[in-house]
Amino acid sequence: MGSLQTKQMSREFTFFQLFKQSKHFSALLFGQIFSLLGSSITNVILPIVVLQLSKSTAMMGTVMAVYMLPFVVLLPVSGILVDKMNRVKIMFVVDLVRFFLMMLLAGLAFMGQLNMVFLFIIMFIMGTMDSFFQPAYSAVRAKVFTKDIRNAANSITQVSVQALRIFGPIIGGVIVSSFSAAWGFGIDAITYIISLFFLLSLRSLSFQQSTVTLEKENSIKQDFLEGIEVLKQESWLWITILTFSLVNIFSGGIIRILIPWLINVYYQFEPVVFGLVLSASGTGAIVCGIVFGLRREWKKRGLLAYIGVAVSGLGLLFMPFVSSVPLLMVFMFLEGAGMMLFGLIREISLQELVPEDKFGRVVSLDMLGSFALLPVGYLLTGWIAEGIGEIFTFVTFSIVIVLISVLVMFNKGIRNYN
Repeated sequence: MGSLQTKQMSREFTFFQLFKQSKHFSALLFGQIFSLLGSSITNVILPIVVLQLSKSTAMMGTVMAVYMLPFVVLLPVSGILVDKMNRVKIMFVVDLVRFFLMMLLAGLAFMGQLNMVFLFIIMFIMGTMDSFFQPAYSAVRAKVFTKDIRNAANSITQVSVQALRIFGPIIGGVIVSSFSAAWGFGIDAITYIISLFFLLSLRSLSFQQSTVTLEKENSIKQDFLEGIEVLKQESWLWITILTFSLVNIFSGGIIRILIPWLINVYYQFEPVVFGLVLSASGTGAIVCGIVFGLRREWKKRGLLAYIGVAVSGLGLLFMPFVSSVPLLMVFMFLEGAGMMLFGLIREISLQELVPEDKFGRVVSLDMLGSFALLPVGYLLTGWIAEGIGEIFTFVTFSIVIVLISVLVMFNKGIRNYN
């Protein structure tokens, strides 16, 4: 009994004393909460706006491809630069640029001047900014999430992010239904400014930086190869990167292109229902994140991660066969829970296995491998869906996700990763 009470007290301390134990954790968490709140609203509004302007799933795929293209092209270089520069300053500058972009988008929408050309340009610049922000943010998080708080810190962070996936889509759906898309873009812009104030509290962080100067000949090539060498030493990392370069083609196409079409066009629900369905994914992720964070250690993490991917694929597989909103939400709940389980294990493994001075370039390679084919995937999803049918594409892609995750679990490196 005494042992059980001790474990419970330890868990309570891990969860509820984090904010006192690490002021940097608090600043990083709340900064991202506000930033992601706006983004989650935009994620609901953007596909609705594109469908209204173009009436085409192929065009939605093109928009997402335009966003991902600079992200993918710049990741190898951006990760190296992140290792050589102040990561917090990078995050600050990027949030400032994203604020102006969203204000421009809101202004165009308010004036009725928003068209596909403007969307392409703004999304291209947003992708460029994200190619620097994501490696920097991951490196800062790895620095702040020290070993003694790592499981709980990652869980709380992800639970907070997923909570935004509940409220953000609902707010976005209500805004589109009751007001206009312009208001949603404006709210997104304001959240970036709020995020900047929290980032100021992270200025005192110091990082181990690469000793190779930017001017040295072949420096970028050498740094790139060093990142690859780190990945080669851990089979879990490189297998997961290669696997998700395939999985993300199919899951990204479903989430970004086919689900908006399914809810808004095929079932002809109101935008607020689209928000509710996406929110169910966030609810599933929160439940999974809380459960995961209650334990300091999990066994067979490699298998657990890919079981999560398989569950996510199964949740998506049944969505085209039900028109009931509660059932659609149940299946998205499973999708969110499965991907949260995988995401937590993947994030923690990077923080455990990658040296701090190489973290930016390694996480960039991780993102590059996982997301490199997303622009192609978005384009293919839109065009394939219009060619052979959206429902058939939806089902086929879901089955492929399940099959890939099951096959990977037969690999010894995955099964033995702990």
